[in-house]
Amino acid sequence: MSAVPVPERDDTRALTVVMHTAFFVLLAASLARYLARHADGPHTPWIIALCALLAVLYALGPALGTRPTPRRLTWLGLVVAAWALLVVLAPSFAWCAVPLFYTGLRTLPPRAALPLVALLTALAVAAQLSLAGWPDPNVLLAPPAVAAIAATVFVVMQRQAVRQDALIDDLVRTRRDLAATERREGTLAERERLAREIHDTLAQGLSSQRMLLQAADRLWDCAPGTARDHVRTAAAIAERSLAEARRFVHDLTPADLAAGGGLLQALRTVAERETTSALAVRVHSEGTPPDPLPAPVESALLRIAQGALANVREHAHATTATLTLTCLDDQIVLDVTDDGEGFDPHTPTTPEAAAEETRGHGLPAIRARLRQLGGTLTIESAPGEGTALSAAIPLEPR
Repeated sequence: MSAVPVPERDDTRALTVVMHTAFFVLLAASLARYLARHADGPHTPWIIALCALLAVLYALGPALGTRPTPRRLTWLGLVVAAWALLVVLAPSFAWCAVPLFYTGLRTLPPRAALPLVALLTALAVAAQLSLAGWPDPNVLLAPPAVAAIAATVFVVMQRQAVRQDALIDDLVRTRRDLAATERREGTLAERERLAREIHDTLAQGLSSQRMLLQAADRLWDCAPGTARDHVRTAAAIAERSLAEARRFVHDLTPADLAAGGGLLQALRTVAERETTSALAVRVHSEGTPPDPLPAPVESALLRIAQGALANVREHAHATTATLTLTCLDDQIVLDVTDDGEGFDPHTPTTPEAAAEETRGHGLPAIRARLRQLGGTLTIESAPGEGTALSAAIPLEPR
């Protein structure tokens, strides 16, 4: 098992301060005990000198860090050697072994630290037995028990700290990956929304202009008056599309809503614009819309109306279409009906319709808008019987 550097946490720093303080306290107490009993002994000067040397060596330890570098290992060897010599000359200094356990465990990997702890424990036991003069069971068992407890607690704490660091790293990495995923999903959703906005504004306007200009080209020689009307209508659509584009770039708010008057007025504006000599568009309302109606709901319903009327104009060959806005307590419903050719909603999708669906236009775009707001789309139609489209969006209860 290799050495794993333990981060300098607040609790680790506090434990280090306690152990360093305990070492100097035990060293001073052991010296005081020795001087009280052997002040005139022949080894007293050596004991005092060794105590001073050990104190100086131990004080240099924090400056060398905690990693098992050559300088740190040399320092640890000198500290252990000085302490062992003191224990041989004065067994009472064996009490300093406990702080040295911590120092060895914190510096060395467990495979090297545990033999060092065993060596220090053996020296402490031998020193205490020399003082007791006989094989005291308490002296034989207490130091190994203390050493085992200290080593086990430290190793367990170290491993828990390593696992906690790994969990924190995994959590940070997971949060980073989640944030990146959310950004990507947000970007894709925004791209899809912008594609629908462009389709419901600029693309529909360009499609109408193309149809009108093609009709004007066919009628230019035989019915110049009608052709000029088509050109003027195309120019008006181009002007509205330009306003939509400018508003779209400014804040992506539909120009009809930005003009004020609310959703109902915007629907009336759309109906007037879509009304031609071949198609009459009417607007009805039931109930009172909430004031204010959420901006995303207003924008979605207006775009749905525009998309549905574009389908009516291009595919249904209808003479009348009706927009009905129904406001209930818990939802708002937009119904778009026409008296056109109709179709079978259960008929398998044609290749042309499938191509349109892959581009996100028409009904798929309407479904996508409603899905984002938790709404539903219902279509009732049959060949020759017209079409009724109902878009419902839930609201907060009033």
